[in-house]
Amino acid sequence: MIESIIVRPNARARHLQAPLLRQREDYLAHLFRGGLKIRSLQSKASLLIHVLRLLCISAPREVTLDELQLAAAAWSKDTAFHKTLPASDRTAPALRRVALDFFRYHQWMSELPAPTQSFATLLTDFTRYLRETKGLALSTIRSYGARASEFLNWIFGRHDGFENVTLLDIDDYLDFKRSERLQPRTINVICNSLRALFLFVESERGCIRNIASGICGMSVPKYDGASLGPSWSNVRRLLRFPSKMSPGEIRTKAILTLCAIYGLRSGEIVDLRLEDFDWHSEILTVRRGKRGRVQQFPLQFEVGEAILQYLKSVRPRCPCRHLFVTRVYPHKPILPTTLRPLVVKRMIHLGIKSEKMGTHALRHACATELLRKGSSLKDIADFLGHRSLGSVSVYAKHDPRSLRTVAAFSLAGVL
Repeated sequence: MIESIIVRPNARARHLQAPLLRQREDYLAHLFRGGLKIRSLQSKASLLIHVLRLLCISAPREVTLDELQLAAAAWSKDTAFHKTLPASDRTAPALRRVALDFFRYHQWMSELPAPTQSFATLLTDFTRYLRETKGLALSTIRSYGARASEFLNWIFGRHDGFENVTLLDIDDYLDFKRSERLQPRTINVICNSLRALFLFVESERGCIRNIASGICGMSVPKYDGASLGPSWSNVRRLLRFPSKMSPGEIRTKAILTLCAIYGLRSGEIVDLRLEDFDWHSEILTVRRGKRGRVQQFPLQFEVGEAILQYLKSVRPRCPCRHLFVTRVYPHKPILPTTLRPLVVKRMIHLGIKSEKMGTHALRHACATELLRKGSSLKDIADFLGHRSLGSVSVYAKHDPRSLRTVAAFSLAGVL
């Protein structure tokens, strides 16, 4: 596996001489079968060498979380071995993630004890509650479930039962997460997850009163006067591809048109199916990620052309009915996390700067352009699949002169 992904002779020799060659190749082959690209495999292979070096590992053995933390901290200061990014606190998480996944794959990770049965049942009931009662998007449920699971594993060492948890425990946990140098927005996501967990416990199980109301996140200004997305002229540049495109560019163009013209979320794009395109009536059907609402839109010419080109020349023939599938076998739906790097890479390539990057930046740009053209906030809220005007009021702040009489809502000529 190493010889097939590492091209330069000196680098290949270094990889072949490092410890645990068979185990590293087995792990990399596992990632390749899962659809990971060659460039990502090369990056992980290089990090694995440094993981083994920093942990002084020459033979298989069990590794603790504390060891990984120390290795990641050492890597953030290891200036001699950083070739692409300078050594800093931002480089530590990547090495920690690769190490954790590698040792878990080989079952060499000394994990924290599993939560008690009551905690495990609680997590299962919580995710079911988010799905069936709250009707949240699958990506939100996964995020909340993962944050809740981390908290339950942490609190397990303090209390035998969930009813003994106090706000002091919450404060200690948030202090622990802040010590990892997380951004305020990430801390707020954790707070939202914990608040939802405790609201569930209070409403469904009738215990631990008044904990949820005491969980407060960090202050993050929603509006600082700058547009959250790129200007519409820059969006046009993003959508302007050469006549001859590589397969990757063809797929990227199809994704970008859906982001920019319809303002779709990442989860909504990856959830699109072949039958959602009615080519005869020129109608696109979208299942909203939040609340599961179904909307239909006129299929714009630019979008239809980009999708047809992708279907004819790039999309592999496979039984999977999702529109966007992985290019390597076994073909399966792409993940929402796949889309943001595609958009960011193109924005950087074109020198486009924006407060937000990725697919959500194009959603903001779409809403701001519709507002500039005279669409009302209610029309924009309906178009983007929002439940209330409050969700789109931020666009009014970015373009106050556009708050005028409701205009005829039309997608014609957006490009």
